[in-house]
Parts: sequence; C-alpha cells; structure tokens
Amino acid sequence: MSVTLLWVASFPSLEVSNSSGLLDSIRDVRLLDASKFISRDFGSIRAKKDKKRRWRFCSLSADMKYACVGQSGLEGANNFPLLSNVLANPAAGEVAVSSEQKVYDVVLKQASLVKRKLSSAGELEVKPDIVLPGNLGLLSEAYDRCGEVCAEYAKTFYLGTLLMTPERRRAIWAIYVWCRRTDELVDGPNASHITPSALDRWESRLEELFQGRPFDMLDAALSDTVTRFPVDIQPFKDMIEGMRTDLRKSRYKNFDELYLYCYYVAGTVGLMSVPVMGISPYSQATTESVYNAALALGIANQLTNILRDVGEDASRGRVYLPQDELAQAGLSDDDIFAEKGVKELNEASRWPVWASLLLYRQILDEIEANDYNNFTKRAYVSKAKKFLSLPIAYAKSVVPPLSRKLSPVMKA
Repeated sequence: MSVTLLWVASFPSLEVSNSSGLLDSIRDVRLLDASKFISRDFGSIRAKKDKKRRWRFCSLSADMKYACVGQSGLEGANNFPLLSNVLANPAAGEVAVSSEQKVYDVVLKQASLVKRKLSSAGELEVKPDIVLPGNLGLLSEAYDRCGEVCAEYAKTFYLGTLLMTPERRRAIWAIYVWCRRTDELVDGPNASHITPSALDRWESRLEELFQGRPFDMLDAALSDTVTRFPVDIQPFKDMIEGMRTDLRKSRYKNFDELYLYCYYVAGTVGLMSVPVMGISPYSQATTESVYNAALALGIANQLTNILRDVGEDASRGRVYLPQDELAQAGLSDDDIFAEKGVKELNEASRWPVWASLLLYRQILDEIEANDYNNFTKRAYVSKAKKFLSLPIAYAKSVVPPLSRKLSPVMKA
C-alpha cells in the first residue's frame, strides 16, 4: 500500500465510479498532462491577520461541522444523512449505501466547506501560534526537513514541487511527510509492533497538531500548514482508518470493499491537497467536480499500485485483489502466492523462472517511474538492470523447497 500526492487543478470529467471491478476502474481513467495539474497562482489562500489577531479565510477548526453544498452557511449540515465521521467510524453508522456513495458524500462536504471558507467575508478566531518544543524559531527548519524527506523518498514528485509557489511547496511537503509517516506505521520496519491503540494515539496526536500543539518538528510544519490553508482534519482521520483496516483486514470480498479502502489510503490525499493547490479563477468547473477529480486520481493510482505490488503485498499476507473477481478468473489466493510454487521446481529450472519473474516485476516498476503514462511512454528495463537482476534471481533459486527444509520429525 502506497501513498500518492496529487496535483489538482480542474478535471470535472474524471471519475472512478459505477465500475464493475478493479480493472474496469483502471481502464476508465485517462492519464492527464501533468502540466495541467498545477493551478494558476491566484494569490495565497492564506488569511491576513490584523492587529486583533483574527483571520479572514482562516483554516478549519477540528470540530467545525460541514456545510451543505449550495448553501452559504453551516446550517445545512443536517441535510447530509452521513455525519462527517461516518468513514472514520464505519461500525457506528452503518447505512445501506455503497462505498462510492459514502465517499462521494465526503467529497461534497469537503468541497462545500472550502467553497464557503473562500467566499466568506466574516472573521473567525485564529488558531494559537505554533509552538515548537524547546524552540520558537524552528518552523522554517521544520519545513526544510519535510522537503528533505520528500526529496529522499519521492524524487520525481519533489522536483515537481519545486515548480510551485514557495508557500504551497512547503505545505505539500508537510502533508507528504505526515502521510508517509502514517503509512510507515503499518508498512515500515516497526509494523509488527503497531497495534490499534498505537493508531489511536497517532490520531490523538493529529487532533493536537490541528489545535496548534504539535508533538515534534515534522508535526509543527503540518500544524502551521493547516492554519494557512482551509485544510480539514477529516481526510487525515480517514487515512488513519485505512491503516486500521490494514491491521484487521487482509482480504476484500468485492470491489465495493476495495474502493472504500482505496479512498482511505489514497483518495484522502487528493482531498488534503486541493485546498493547498487552489482552483484557477478562470475555471468553469464546480468545486465539487474538482474534488471528485482529485479523489478519482488518488483511487486510480492506488489501484495501479495494487496491481504492481501483488507480490510485495502477498509477502505481508495481504491480497487486495477482490476475491469475487479472482474467482471469476478461476484464481484463488494460492495463485497469488505463486513464488512458493517457484521454490518447488527442479533446481535446474528455478533460476530462469526466478529471473523471468523479477524482470517482469521491473517492468511494473518502470510503469510507476513513468508516472503511469502508458500512452506516450513505453516501460523499458535497461540491459544493466536486467543483468543486475540475474544474481538476485540465482540467490533465490538456491533456496531449497520448504518440504526439503523440514526435518523428518517435523514432517511426522
């Protein structure tokens, strides 16, 4: 499971909905020119603080309710049948609607919320100044550190952020780092020690930073970001729910279940990013359609990652491919764990089969390196990379079959 940050301007026609399954959803998405992702700089969304320490267009407080689409105030929040935390607490609010509808309700609420904040002429209380533990002058350093993390782990994306305005660039870095740290909780080196209570503590820490009380330097960068842009806490909470899902769920019965998971871990990033990226003042698209496009792109990228990482996810005991679609293709979990079958082959055959497996896996890596652009770029693995994979394949081929490693006592 991986996290993708999105550059969003205005794509009202892009949608991942009403799909019959995983591959259908992938086919429905068209790759877009990345240059269109960056909206025109219409000036900072950042509020202007006056002498009374109050802001205009201030960011959301953590407990603010959502406004109904098309209404100017918060009084329309009750018109939504799903509360703002329905996705973060699915067991508490079970309703007979599809995952797509649940997610779309969140999209509408987020779009309506930002639209109201940007059109409101009222003044709202500013959040407390961000206080870094031990030092008040480290905020700039905190953003710089976020940029370093982004440059180290997402090189291509980092280069793209350098084309943004400085304020937006720093905000996107802060969001990226929080998402990465959240993802690492269940997929990182300490994942085996992570419990639901640990994720509860992480969510409490999130609520604190949204109230201007960051725990560390990296938290401080995000805490400052949410005071500068109308970023809401709900997508962040929903991403944590995605991590909880990984702890308790390793199979998905159908695409509807998978769609909700993809929203949790990737679609949320689009909702986090739109308030920072902004929408062009010349755009004729509705705010809701822009948010829906951001959601669709995040989910499409996650579905692509699932297809790419089948083997890696299987090594963690997870199968994200919908069980009903596997069955329709005459497949099962046993087919997903195909590497186990390679080990059972004759010793003279294991090396070439392992080499083929690794080489084709590299092709999927190249697809990702091309930003999933299969329309104008061909995924190509260089000869050097191919040769380098041969010793790795050989090392795997000399591992004996499991049955041979078992002692007679264990077999008995």
